[in-house]
Amino acid sequence: MEMTKTAALPDGRTYTPSIEGVPTRTFAPKITSKVIAALFMIIFLLYFIFPIYWMIVASTKTNSELTTTFGLWFASHNDTTANPSLPAAISANYDSLVGWTQGLLWRWIGNSFIYSTVAALIGTITSVMAGYALAKFNFPFKNAALGTIMAGLLMPVALLSVPIYIMFLNLGLDNTMLSIIIPCAVSPFGVFLGRVYVQSSVPTELIEAARIDGAGEGRIFFTMVLRILAPAMVTIFLFIFVATWNNFILPQLMISSQELKPITLGLYGMASYFNPQYGPMMMASLLGVVPLIILFLALQRYWQSGLSAGAVKG
Repeated sequence: MEMTKTAALPDGRTYTPSIEGVPTRTFAPKITSKVIAALFMIIFLLYFIFPIYWMIVASTKTNSELTTTFGLWFASHNDTTANPSLPAAISANYDSLVGWTQGLLWRWIGNSFIYSTVAALIGTITSVMAGYALAKFNFPFKNAALGTIMAGLLMPVALLSVPIYIMFLNLGLDNTMLSIIIPCAVSPFGVFLGRVYVQSSVPTELIEAARIDGAGEGRIFFTMVLRILAPAMVTIFLFIFVATWNNFILPQLMISSQELKPITLGLYGMASYFNPQYGPMMMASLLGVVPLIILFLALQRYWQSGLSAGAVKG
């Protein structure tokens, strides 16, 4: 059996060093602290999950059931059976939703997915390229370019929407997919994050060694830098994807065709009716956030590592 070793302090006292990965008794959290921390985490978990749970519950109800039944539990309705069931209630609301949207619900969700995916892919690669140039190269007006990007972070998106609309209108690109993809792919925040990640994660010595070996700048970037920044790129991708998916003002100005609407604009149209059916509308809202939930869960591991990539000097 391995004996526990002790170490001596300058004043003559002794202490037992901690095992690797296990805090010493002095620094170990107390049971009270653990309980309080667990309670806070449970409260915050319920705080974030509750709206999704309520949307699921509300999507099974009619307008009258939303006000006459218990708000935190499911209700069912079906006009053709004496014993309504929950599946029948879901089916009835879904049929109502499909008819209400004239069969365009999944088209709207697909449009949002196309807008967000293409804009996020283009925005991620351009943000990392711009961040790499700002972090590792010296060129004329570099500080002016960096200042312009930082100023872009302070500009509200709503303030830029009208000038962007006028520009695309004059180019004849309004009411097209490009009118949503191109503006959303331009992300000053993505460029800022790309620069931070490059500064902290890409060693200058590695780039210089590759240049000495004869590698060109394009080869260095696409074969070395992108691999190092893969977790950081996932973080930038998610930021741009979510911002594009949730964008409302720009599609409202740019898109007039029913077939090109994203889900945000479709939901707005549903809510604009004189007497909207809130159950089907809650179902549409739920279906509209499911892709975001799946994406975050699928990329969670890379996203978490990407968040910490720029926190420590590499």
